[in-house]
Amino acid sequence: MFQPIYLDHNATTPLAPAVLAAMLPWLESLCGNASSRHEYGRRARQAVDEARQKVAAALGAHPTEVVFVSGGSEANNLFVKGAAASRKAGVIAVSAVEHPCVLKPAVQLARQGWTLREIAVDGAGRIDGEDYLRALQTKPALVSVMAANNETGVVHDVAALAAAARATGAWFHSDAVQAFGKLPLDFRTLNAAGVHALTVSAHKINGPKGAAALIVDKRVELQPQIAGGGHERGLRSGTENVPAIVGFGVAAELAAQGLAERAERLRSLRERLESGLAALGAHVFAASAERLPNTTCFAFRDIDGETLVGKLDRAGFAVASGAACSSANPEPSHVLRAMGVAPEFARGAVRVSLGTGNEVADIEQFINAVQVTVGRLHELTAMAV
Repeated sequence: MFQPIYLDHNATTPLAPAVLAAMLPWLESLCGNASSRHEYGRRARQAVDEARQKVAAALGAHPTEVVFVSGGSEANNLFVKGAAASRKAGVIAVSAVEHPCVLKPAVQLARQGWTLREIAVDGAGRIDGEDYLRALQTKPALVSVMAANNETGVVHDVAALAAAARATGAWFHSDAVQAFGKLPLDFRTLNAAGVHALTVSAHKINGPKGAAALIVDKRVELQPQIAGGGHERGLRSGTENVPAIVGFGVAAELAAQGLAERAERLRSLRERLESGLAALGAHVFAASAERLPNTTCFAFRDIDGETLVGKLDRAGFAVASGAACSSANPEPSHVLRAMGVAPEFARGAVRVSLGTGNEVADIEQFINAVQVTVGRLHELTAMAV
C-alpha cells in the first residue's frame, strides 16, 4: 500500500508502539467501567488513576489537578465556558491567533453579555506587548493565550504574560496542546507565575485520539459543561474512555523522556528544511520568532497552498495547508491575517510539522519534490497568462 512520508505531526501523531501495547488489554479482555464496584470496575479505576498520575508527573502537576476529557477542544471549552459561568460577565481577553476552539467559545460569550478583547500580535506572530498591556487595563476576568501556535509554531512566554495579568485578578488559561512534548512544561512553576489552567492532548504526543486533559488549579471554580454522574471531580461527567486514558498516560511518560535531545534533533531537521526552502525562493512565516522545533509554515508567491498540498500528496508527502481542525474553511488563515499577511499570500501557506519518525532523507526528498512541483506550477501559470 502506498504510504506518503508523514510531515503533518501538528495535526496528529502516529501511535507509539508502547502506547498501543498498554491499550490493547483494555480494548480486548479488560472491559470494566471505572465507576463499577466489582473487580473489573476496580481494575479500570486503578488504570485511570495510574494514568492520571503519569500525566500529572509529566507536567509537574498534582494528580487531583488533572481532569480527563475527550480532546483539546473540549478542554478549552470547559475552561472558557466553565470559568465564565462561575464569574460575573466581564472582559475575556484572548490572543488573535488562538485555535478556533478558544476563539469560538469566546465569541459565544460575547453574545451572552461578555466583552471579547482580542490581543494583537506582531508581524512575526508574537504577542504585541503594548496591546497586551492595553488589554489588561480593561481588567479582564479571563485571559487565554496559547503556549505555542499550531500553524506557525510561534512560542509565547505564558509565564510572563500570566504574571503581568495577576494584578487584574484574571484567571489565566493556556492551550498547551502543541507545546506538550516539544517544550518543557511545569504546571507548578507556571501556576506560581499566575497560570491557572493548561490544556494538553494525547494524540499530539503519539498517544490515542479521544483523550486529553485540562490541568487546572483546584482553587478555580468551573461549571461543568457535561452534566451527569459527576465523574472527574464533577467537572466532566461520562464513562471514562479507559483504553485512551491508559494510552495517554504512557504517551505522557514518553513525552517527558529525552525532551531536550528530541527537540534538538527536530530543530536540526527544521533548519535543514528551511534552508532548502529558502534556496527555492520560499518565504518562511515567523522565521524571526522563537518557534516549536518541529514547525515550518511557508509560502511561494503566486502558488496556491491547497494546490501545492494536493500535488505534494500525490508526490508522496503528507503536509497541511493550515490547521487540520479548520481545513474545511476556504478563507486564508486567521493566524497569518493577524500577523498582517496579505490574504492572497496567506492562501499560499503550507505547514510542515516534523515528528520523531522523520529522517534527513525525508527532508531531502521533500525539498526535491517541492522544487519539481513548484516549477511545474509556475510553468502552468506562465502558459495561462
